Amino acid sequence: MSVDQVATRFDVSKDTIWRWKREGDFPPPVKLGGNTSRWRLSHIEEWESQRPCCLITHLDVDVGAMMRR
Repeated sequence: MSVDQVATRFDVSKDTIWRWKREGDFPPPVKLGGNTSRWRLSHIEEWESQRPCCLITHLDVDVGAMMRR
């Protein structure tokens, strides 16, 4: 997965992905040569499964319906 794909997956910026990596709490990318790095989906999924809570970035909620209750 490219840094763009990883950032999209978590709804964060590319800078955030690189910061997480620098802080040591995120899987390291695989260097493919030059400035090209990619993450293995299996490593990302493993990291997700080890998080203490879920990342919720979008909720499909009808706020108007909730307010009418």
